[in-house]
Amino acid sequence: MEVSYKCSLHRCPLGPLLPSMGRVEVKTFMPPLEHRTGLQVNWQESGEALFHEACWRKVVSGTSNSMHDVPLSNVEREMIKEAYNTAEYHNADEKVKVEAKRIADMLKSAKHAIAFTGAGISTSAGIGDFRGKSGQWTEMDRTKTYGASRTTNKKRFSYEELRPTYTHEALHKLIQLGLVKHIISQNCDGLHRLSGIPAAQLSELHGNTFHEKCDTCNAIIEHPQSVRTYSVGGSVKQCPTCRLTHYTGRKCRQRGCPGSLQNTIINFGDNLEEHVLQTAISNAEKTDLVLCLGTTLRVSPANSLVTMGKFSQLVICNRQETPMDHVCEAGVGQPGGSGHGSRVYGDCDRLMAEVMKYILSQEDFRNWEGARDQRLAEYAKLRQI
Repeated sequence: MEVSYKCSLHRCPLGPLLPSMGRVEVKTFMPPLEHRTGLQVNWQESGEALFHEACWRKVVSGTSNSMHDVPLSNVEREMIKEAYNTAEYHNADEKVKVEAKRIADMLKSAKHAIAFTGAGISTSAGIGDFRGKSGQWTEMDRTKTYGASRTTNKKRFSYEELRPTYTHEALHKLIQLGLVKHIISQNCDGLHRLSGIPAAQLSELHGNTFHEKCDTCNAIIEHPQSVRTYSVGGSVKQCPTCRLTHYTGRKCRQRGCPGSLQNTIINFGDNLEEHVLQTAISNAEKTDLVLCLGTTLRVSPANSLVTMGKFSQLVICNRQETPMDHVCEAGVGQPGGSGHGSRVYGDCDRLMAEVMKYILSQEDFRNWEGARDQRLAEYAKLRQI
């Protein structure tokens, strides 16, 4: 029997909410107890709620119409407006399957497909995101405006314990098959490299927490542990742009080089590494298909890369709306909408599992998925200290 959930709208007319249905997940601030009388939504103490897509639309409509059939108090209107800003959408299973087939066909016909990835592809590995309904920046903004939440679900993790997700592994397989030529990532968790993506086919725009670089000869050293965990000690030079230090306290091991080693993390205020950015631009300019996975596409200048191709199709999969959603409808530079891409709301792992079914034969798909434990064992060896 399929598990079902209850829609958070008190007067929901649609019955049980099945996992296969489209749904909307939201989170907001919780007002003091004396202001919770007569709320039309069954908000959890954490401020979270779950809706049928139609019920969420009805609730949102009620914030601007006092005569609406969902009578909202002023407090609840404010709660819903806050929730709307970071609402997370999940398409129904049928929609995901249809789009997965289209995306697989696009990959097979593309000449230079690239992937552009964000924090959303690593959440299932155990890392929190930034702009989701419970994301790091979202919670910081919410606390500034409405005060600290009574509950917290901050995730604690060590980079060394993280393992590539289904999406990381699917992208690696697509690279192996030659269907994806290059990956541009905003993530610094090292999971693309751990999954096996060659360094030459990966542009890590914001660095890699497992990498050090020499400030003199530019040599890159890859470690089994995060360089952020090292103790620097002593007096170290402060970065003039981010006001932090990138130096790790170690010296370059290249023969005859007197240089000092730095982490490669790009902090707020730092410029992107020129050679990394130029490689990303080179691939973005000649692409005819961009897979945007797990990103809200709100960080510049990185987000400009996805529309650099002269004539390209755009695929976006994440839980939230992005400023590039409209591009999926017509493609980049495509006359008459002939470049129609794909827009999928939901988890990247869920979509990529369906895509790979159309990319691989049934036997190859079973064998590839069945080898997951073997790959996990290999990842563990690479992270042994």
